[in-house]
Amino acid sequence: MSEEPKKEKQATEEGEVEVEYLTETDENKVLKESSQKREQLKTLKSRLKKRESDIKNLKKKFEELQEEFLRKAAEMENLRKRLEREKNDYFQYALSEHLKEILSVMDNFERALESQEQTDEKSIRQGIEMIYKQLYDLLLKWGVKRIEIEGNEYDPHLHQAFLTEESDKVKELQIAEELQKGYTIHDRLLRPSLVKVYVPKKEEN
Repeated sequence: MSEEPKKEKQATEEGEVEVEYLTETDENKVLKESSQKREQLKTLKSRLKKRESDIKNLKKKFEELQEEFLRKAAEMENLRKRLEREKNDYFQYALSEHLKEILSVMDNFERALESQEQTDEKSIRQGIEMIYKQLYDLLLKWGVKRIEIEGNEYDPHLHQAFLTEESDKVKELQIAEELQKGYTIHDRLLRPSLVKVYVPKKEEN
């Protein structure tokens, strides 16, 4: 059984009042509760301090990440501008070396034109043939090849029928004449050959 608190009556100006004294057990209980509250307060302060530290660290990390993001974004924008500039330069000057080689063909044409009055027709033709060969050799060097018509067989992947003519001598499309030469570049079609084509004659009813 717990000890009953001690009570005494004391006289005051207002009259007699009853005063209650804490027993030793009650005093220990109060001290224990006070100690527990102090510990709880200490724990809460410690948690609060840790939270404040965590918030400070997170804020610092956020600022670092934001700074890194802005730096990377600036680097990407500079890279984009440089690539755009290089692309424009490439399209403007990519053919420079090829054009230099074509200029040598132009030089030969100019020489031939300047000397046509002093040379005969045969020499002029030979000169033109030499220039033509020089130009075609350049095309071969760059991977451009002429499409050769073999066996008059019509190939829609290589030939374009510009003119057609019915004929009872053919059972399928046949090339009658090459009107304009076609070319490939690295085995890919550059320009189809324009041709006149014989088509099978329609049977009359």
